[in-house]
Amino acid sequence: MNSETIIQPPLWKSYLVLCKPNVVAEMLFTAVVGMLLAVPGLPPLDLAFWGLIGIALAASSAAAVNHFIDREIDIKLNPKRPLPQVFLQPNQVLVFATILGVASMVILLVGVNVLTAVLTFLSMFGYAIIYTRYLKRMTPQNIVIGGAFGATPPLLGWCAITGEIHPYALLLVLIIFVWTPPHFWPLAIAKREKYALVNIPMLPVTHTLEFTRLQILLYTILLLIVTLLPYLTGMSGLIYLGFAVPLGLGFIYFALLMMRTKDDKTAIRTFVYSIVYITLMFAGLLVDHYVPMLRVI
Repeated sequence: MNSETIIQPPLWKSYLVLCKPNVVAEMLFTAVVGMLLAVPGLPPLDLAFWGLIGIALAASSAAAVNHFIDREIDIKLNPKRPLPQVFLQPNQVLVFATILGVASMVILLVGVNVLTAVLTFLSMFGYAIIYTRYLKRMTPQNIVIGGAFGATPPLLGWCAITGEIHPYALLLVLIIFVWTPPHFWPLAIAKREKYALVNIPMLPVTHTLEFTRLQILLYTILLLIVTLLPYLTGMSGLIYLGFAVPLGLGFIYFALLMMRTKDDKTAIRTFVYSIVYITLMFAGLLVDHYVPMLRVI
């Protein structure tokens, strides 16, 4: 058998890839954190369950639309995706995305509340259309502006439980919003040649690598400052601070390391650290939220 022979996976696997399950899983984790932080104890299980299902379906729908819109550039940028490999046809992807999107709205409207449904729709539309179709191709600040749409899951989780937009929920959104550029730009540095090949104006393509690395450093410093706000506003306590400070300093260390080594391997390590960082940061919020309650019990 020729080593270049493409073996088509089961159809369900191709549809699963459209949903970007790793990305959706991280979004759901931050949504769960928003749900848990919204109330002193545990949130109502029915609202949490239907809220997560609705948010997951909406995120998966937006991811599928992303595959559809990017199908031509993915021939060079992400050739192993289902559409470039012709495992699925464009019309199949659109139908799949539409079904998921409609189902998510019905679930959120009927099983959760109108506010969560509206905010989820705006987030889904913003990522799938405004970011993927326009911002991504228009400006090197695409990930900065578009990051607002990807930062909403904790707010959606909070709204699913309380039915309101709370300042603390917006603070969680701010953390993810500021985290997004230094999270994504290291990967963009490593993939800059591919982005240039398909004329996507990512920052490392339109500006120098030195400028991009400097921006990453500045954003990690800003991120450390922003992540102090939950403690300074009384949202969280010293346990959270014990997570935020060392994790933030670690992110700054990797940004400085990128400026010194100037290699793609370090950029990828920084990208991986950024994922670990945001996961532990939100885990720290949960630990801080529940440990004092366990002591009382």
